Amino acid sequence: MTPRRHRARVWGLSVLLACAAAALLAQGAPDDYLNWSASQAESIGKEMYVKGRVGGIWDTRLLKTERSYNYKLAATWLTPQVIRAAARLEQLRQRLSVDQTRALVAAAEAAGDTVIMVEIDPREGSGVIPSDWVAFLQPAGTTDAARTVSGVNSPRLRDVAALAGVLRRNYDYDRFWVIFPLKTSSGQPLFSASDREAELIVRIYDKEGRVHWPILDSIRQRLAARASAK
Repeated sequence: MTPRRHRARVWGLSVLLACAAAALLAQGAPDDYLNWSASQAESIGKEMYVKGRVGGIWDTRLLKTERSYNYKLAATWLTPQVIRAAARLEQLRQRLSVDQTRALVAAAEAAGDTVIMVEIDPREGSGVIPSDWVAFLQPAGTTDAARTVSGVNSPRLRDVAALAGVLRRNYDYDRFWVIFPLKTSSGQPLFSASDREAELIVRIYDKEGRVHWPILDSIRQRLAARASAK
């Protein structure tokens, strides 16, 4: 091999290694969460917590006393990072071993493609949340129904520790764990490379509420890996 070809090969290998290192840095080492402090875990877990409202602020129930005016809404997208933040806090609280903490993460990620914890608080009225409320996940702003997926309320996930989020429970709200697929009915990924935000739609009776999250690169990479594995 000539010196020139050798230098070109070494340079090409260096570029590949640099790209691989950059990708690993962006995703984070698989077990880096095991070194997070409690404050780091709390901060990371709170990043995917958003608040909104189902129905308008001036809505009234008129003569339908069995319904609430509107509903306070909070949601936590339980992304891989949020799951790891919750598992790390549980590890610190319960003095869990590394293997036990990894098991918490594995149990949470086995629940479904992606899970959103939805919290609903009825505003006056009956204070009852109807059992037939529905939730949808989609790229923010899309008008294409084919790019919207519906969620499945899964009460069994209440007992999965790493799906509890990191915030102290507010007992004014009822909590629901909703599983969403990461592929559409046509088999396409729910989020494309050009999508910048995810949108959750919650519909109760004839009222709707919407909240949004940014789709960070680290989230996109992990969710894409999980979607392609299905």
